[in-house]
Order: sequence, then structure tokens, then C-alpha cells
Amino acid sequence: MAGMAEVADEANRRETDRVHSFNSISRRSDSARVIPLTSATASPTSDHWDANYDINNVTSANWVGHGERNPQDSWLPLTESRNGNAFSASFHLLCSGIGVQALLLPVAFATLGWAWGTISLSLAFTWQLYTIWLLVRLHESDSGTRYSRYLDLAVTAFGQKLGTVLALVPVMYLSAGTCVQLIIIGGGTIRLFIKTVCRDGSTCDPKSLTGAECFLVFMCMAIVVAQFPNLNSMAWVSFIGAIIAVVYCTMIWGLSIGKGRVNSISYDPPAMESNMDKFGGIMNAIGIICLAFRGHNVILEIQGTLPSDPKYPTYKPMWRGVTISYALIPMCLLPLAIAGFWSYGNKVPSSNAGLLIAISQFHAHDTSKIVLGLIYILVIIHCLSTFQIYGMVIFDKLETSYTSRKNKPCARWLRTALRVFFGGVTFFAAVTLPFLGSLAPLIGGLTLPLTYAYPCLMWIAIKKPQPKGVMWCLNMGLGCIGLVLSLLLVIAAAWNLGNKGLHANFFKP
Repeated sequence: MAGMAEVADEANRRETDRVHSFNSISRRSDSARVIPLTSATASPTSDHWDANYDINNVTSANWVGHGERNPQDSWLPLTESRNGNAFSASFHLLCSGIGVQALLLPVAFATLGWAWGTISLSLAFTWQLYTIWLLVRLHESDSGTRYSRYLDLAVTAFGQKLGTVLALVPVMYLSAGTCVQLIIIGGGTIRLFIKTVCRDGSTCDPKSLTGAECFLVFMCMAIVVAQFPNLNSMAWVSFIGAIIAVVYCTMIWGLSIGKGRVNSISYDPPAMESNMDKFGGIMNAIGIICLAFRGHNVILEIQGTLPSDPKYPTYKPMWRGVTISYALIPMCLLPLAIAGFWSYGNKVPSSNAGLLIAISQFHAHDTSKIVLGLIYILVIIHCLSTFQIYGMVIFDKLETSYTSRKNKPCARWLRTALRVFFGGVTFFAAVTLPFLGSLAPLIGGLTLPLTYAYPCLMWIAIKKPQPKGVMWCLNMGLGCIGLVLSLLLVIAAAWNLGNKGLHANFFKP
């Protein structure tokens, strides 16, 4: 027995030496401690997802908190700093959750009407808030393994091949594509600002900058701000963007109500020539409402900035941040939809910026330059702030490729070069495809499952609730409805494009 004890002690000593050896060659920051785990290759339904695991009995001996699927995570911009809190998370969520898509909500109401528009908006808000709750709870397993990227969680739930097929392209589009769209919106708003300030042409030329030059100005500002090393370090940028988003939304719907209704408007749904046209219009309106709620592709990334503790897992401060931010988001979106539809009715522009164009079109002549200019400046600053959050996902992906090959963190100059490179690519895409907003219903339909379907199906795959139980039926039902809704939106968007055509102004922003 003594011999067996000595053998066991020697084995334990060698295992300890092996772990210490690994730690000595791994360059890590204190805020993102990486511990080698077998979960990177193990089944997602194995030890790390034990339904009977008692969090109250976790000790430092069996807790593997801060564990990641990628051993280089302490070098990457999404996960190298874990000093965030509920407030910083709420800043990121609020800044990324309010977008210019909300300015199109009156367009949806013009098709659906008051009642169905309000009902659809309420249902979409409740549904996406539930899927956020699912993602927040799935971020960290009971034993502490963390999934700080949407793609990692999808691969864990669906397997390497299927998870990559389902999530990689949509996640990359919702990150890089959003940055391209922000350049288009931000650059377009710069043009509106110049046009407003130089309205009479006495002090400046309203056509002094072309569309491409406005895009370039916005992109240069975005890349300068993008030099923050990681997501957690730019919490103040998100704070500014969040406050500004609430302010400009309030100013827009307040100005719309203050100026009163536009003459000769109608609140009746537009007449359709055929049933297919009616179907396409209704589904397009539903798509606008569903896509007004965004940011699910960065929920896990934002939660990855929070510290973890066996007695206080990350879902607690993260859900507090979600509660704060999503108490404010509907207070911005619902007034925009109702006030915008009340003021402009069926005359609200269906272009990218919606209400922003409506204000310029109907109220530029009787509104102070200072007020209009301030609104445009706030929109530009918010676009710059939001660019950083969605761009950080791409920066992380680029640095992951480098660190995986070189097994060392990116140098400061290389990190800067990668971000400048990404800025150049997105600028080129924005100038090449300034009509990208016209394709939003089609592409948005393809990415819709990331928000409304995949979280429900991942919960079933990972948590394995009792078949035909309440949670199983709820998530299976919502997941299937989300997939069907995505298919219908794609069909309707394709029909609308085929029926109305596409103004493809390549290289002519």
C-alpha cells in the first residue's frame, strides 16, 4: 500500500510539473488567465455541461473558471481583459443595440398599421430578449469553461462542421457588413451635415465633398478610434455612444411630433396589385421590425469582458447589464416607430436612414441649422462608436489567425496595421456597394436565425432539457418558427427585388 501511495504521489507531482511547464511558456495577462482544458476537444455534453452540477459546492479545487477553448485567448482583443462590470456591459449593449435600422420602423408601421405594427414590435422585442437570456446562460458552463464567441458556442452545440457552416458566414457578415453599412450611413450623414450647414451657399459649398470622400472621412475617424487594444478598454467609447444614441433618438421623435403631421398623409396600408405583392410587403415590414433588434452576434463577446468567480458566475452581472440596456432600448425604438408614423404616415422615406431623411426632406426649411446639425453630428458619433464594437469581432478573428500560426501575440505595429487594413477593405466595399442597404432585407433574412433561432436550438443541444418538457417545447418551437420566418423573409425579399428591381449604383455613393 505504501508503494502504491508513492506511485500516486509521483504521478501527481509529474502532472503538477507539466501544468507549471505549460504555464511558464504561455504569455498571459493577469486579467485573462488561461488554463489548459480538455473541453476544447471533448464533447459539449460531457463533464462541462452536467445538469446535476451544484454551483454551491464548487471549490477552487474543481473550478476551472476563465477556461477557454482557445489557449491564445489571453492575447486576443475580445478576451485579453476581463475587468468589466455590469455597467460597462450595459454601455456596450446599448451602443450596439440601437442602430439606424430603428429609423425605418415607421416604414414597417406604414404597411402593418397601428395595431399589427405595435403587436409585431412587442413580440419581436420579447422574443429577442429571451434569446439573449439563453446566450447569457450558455456563455459559461457549470464548471467554468467560457465561450466568448458566438462561433465557439455554435461549434460546441452543433459540431465543428455544422456549427461553422451555420454561424461563420452570418457572424462575419453581421460584423464586417455592419461596419460597411455604418460607413455608408455615417458618410451619408456627413453629406447631410454639410448640405445643412452650407444651405444658402454663402459661406461654403454644399457639394464640397463627394460621397466617396465623405465615406473616406468617416472611415479615417473610425480607424483612429479603433486603436483601443481590446473591447474592455473602449468601455468609455461605448458609454459615449450609448448616451448619444438615446439623445438623438429622443431628438428625432421629439422634432417629428413638434413639427406636426405632414400634409396629405395617409395611415392606410398601401394598395397591392396581387397577393404576392401583399405578401412581400408584409414580410418586408416584419423583417424591418425583426432586424431593428441587433447585437446578438456580440452578446457572448461582451460577456467575455467580465470576470468569473465560482460563487458569482458571469451571467449575474451580464444579465444586470442586459436589464439596464434593454429597459432603455424600447424607450427609444417605440417612440421612433409611433411618432415617425404619426408624423409622416405613408410618406416616410424607405431609404437607409428613414426618419433622418424625412427630417431633412420635410423640415429642413423651418428647422434651425443648429438643431439639424446637432442631430447629424450625434448620429455620426454613434456610428463611430458602434463601428468599434462590431469591428472588434473582425480584429479578433484576424489576430486569431496570426497567433495560431506564430504562437505569440500580435505586436503593437501589427495590430495597428491589421485595423488599418480592415478599414481599407470596408471603405472599398462601401464605395463599391453603396446600395448595400437595399439588400438588407435579403441578407438580413439569411442572418435572422442567429438572433431568433440558433440560441434556442443551442440550448437544447447543450443543456439537453427533458424531451417534450416545457423548455424543450418552447425552444424547439421558437427555433423552428425562427427558421421558417427566415425562409419567408428571404423569399419575400427576393420577390421584391425581382419585382421592383435594384438600383445598383456601383462606385457611385
